[in-house]
Amino acid sequence: MKNFKLNDGNEIPAIGFGTFEIPADGTTYKTVKKALDFGIRHIDTAAAYFNEQEVGNAVKDSEVDREDIWITSKMWLQDYAYEDAKKAIDTSLEKLQTDYMDLYLLHQPYGKVDEAWRALEEAKDEGKIKSIGVSNMTPKIWMKWVPDFDTIPSVNQVEFNPYFQQNELKEILAKDNVKIQAWGPLGRGNNSLLTDDVIVGLARKYNKDAGQIILRFENQEGIIVFPKSTKDERIKSNMDIFDFELTEDEILQIRALDTGKGSHDPDAPGVGEMLLNAFDVHAND
Repeated sequence: MKNFKLNDGNEIPAIGFGTFEIPADGTTYKTVKKALDFGIRHIDTAAAYFNEQEVGNAVKDSEVDREDIWITSKMWLQDYAYEDAKKAIDTSLEKLQTDYMDLYLLHQPYGKVDEAWRALEEAKDEGKIKSIGVSNMTPKIWMKWVPDFDTIPSVNQVEFNPYFQQNELKEILAKDNVKIQAWGPLGRGNNSLLTDDVIVGLARKYNKDAGQIILRFENQEGIIVFPKSTKDERIKSNMDIFDFELTEDEILQIRALDTGKGSHDPDAPGVGEMLLNAFDVHAND
């Protein structure tokens, strides 16, 4: 599928373009502009990526109408106090040079999550945000916060790839039709995954590369993906996953690769404090 319907009725492009760790030295602008030229209509950024401005410039300078582009951004946890959260939303809008964001997420699930969520709900009511969601919420963290929210998130952006398929979380989210967005959908360059016998065998069968097999699997599993690359051919090939379909047996083979472990554990002690002190998203304001 090329679009998925969220639980709030909005339709989100199933495949997008990630900008994590793409520098704001003109590189983000160039690669986002190329991605849009190549036909991608979903761009994922964040305050903590320090490249919202360049994403906004690329969208503004592209020949694609704003309403045809889905922009996702995220609030950093230093801004979760209610008044700070309201300002952070306006700051993201200003940097992105847009009247609204299609999706806005709480980037990390620590601190004053409840206050920040209330600010997102109000911004949604005001039309500043079309859909709201969270990120990096494990089953434990989800159950700590979400039952007290007035609005169920539409999305939970978490680590997801064939080696870490988030099965427990998927069960919890399915009850409210909450979609998973995958960060690191290709395993963040994990060579073991990209050379796995099952993946390589399917790539040979369908005349695709390993990345395309992985992304197609995730798409068929209902996962929203936004692989990142600065290389033209890779950006194009990551989109080229809709001319074949994995069989039910092949889906089961890839499901069997799950190890149940990722590279990041949001439940680990001290993670919230470590992230809060990692950097200051207002340093360059």
